Amino acid sequence: MNIDIEKCLDWMRDNAIELANAKANMVFQTEKRKTIKADLMQKSLEKTESAKESWAYAHSDYTEHLEKMRIAIYDYELIRVQMVACELKIEAWRSLEATNRMIDKSHV
Repeated sequence: MNIDIEKCLDWMRDNAIELANAKANMVFQTEKRKTIKADLMQKSLEKTESAKESWAYAHSDYTEHLEKMRIAIYDYELIRVQMVACELKIEAWRSLEATNRMIDKSHV
């Protein structure tokens, strides 16, 4: 099993800020959705809260924001999964190294 641990560690270090920024953007976009909905509901001329909410959900400002959320979630999940893959490679390497040490000790 050939695992370049240094490459994984370097990649994780080099992309930590990108991961943090992606997470921050995802959370921001998720929370901003609530503000957009509230603003739209206030602008609505509908009479009931239910009708105002339906109007806000159907508004182009809201649906455009949902697209921004989709992108933010995708960006975060992509780099998060890559980070997890590096962590798993490192863990596999650690297990392999531990096994090799046990084998080496058993031959003494």
